[in-house]
Amino acid sequence: MSEPVEHERAESVGDGAEEQHGHRWTAVLEVVEVLVLALVAVATAWSGYQASKWEGRQTEFYGLANAQRFQANAASTFGSQELGANSGIFTAWLQAHAENNLQLQSQYAARFTADYRSAFDAWLATDPFTNPHAPAGPANMPQYHNSYLAQADRLNTEASKMFDQGTAARDTSDSYVRYTVLLASVLFLVALAQRLTVRSARIGLNVVAFGVFVFAITDVLTLPRL
Repeated sequence: MSEPVEHERAESVGDGAEEQHGHRWTAVLEVVEVLVLALVAVATAWSGYQASKWEGRQTEFYGLANAQRFQANAASTFGSQELGANSGIFTAWLQAHAENNLQLQSQYAARFTADYRSAFDAWLATDPFTNPHAPAGPANMPQYHNSYLAQADRLNTEASKMFDQGTAARDTSDSYVRYTVLLASVLFLVALAQRLTVRSARIGLNVVAFGVFVFAITDVLTLPRL
């Protein structure tokens, strides 16, 4: 009679030890899951914050680019008007030159802007009426410098750079959004794992979730930050 009793006690002790071991594993898994959830929550919030910051930077750069485009258009319009006025006076000067009217030539030349006048003097020095290789007019001379057109070129160049920076900021913001979504999938996987009763399946799903988390956070840390 004593042997069966002892055997039953041994089995009971073995079952109890196995159950206790299972409880320890469950407790460890729960701690790991809570830790992963906490890390993912912080990483998701930070990634979303960075995405919004870079989106704001994108808007700022695009706004600056548009403002500089407007300024460039205004400078280009004014410069073109100035060049057109000088060209009109030059045409009248050519007519006076053809008529050999020195007084009228002098009057027209006095109406040129300073930058056009310096180019005009350089053009005359090329002996344009006898030299077939002379430039067509003062505007084609290297001495001609229209400050408004130069300003327009500079502003357009700066606007292009600002626009490119805005595009780069948008791409960075999109990257943070993608990783925010990926981190959210980690939350889903861990929550799903907590519903599983089979230990191996629960561990396996948590391993997958942790792997996705490591992949996402590693790439997020390589992105520029504000």
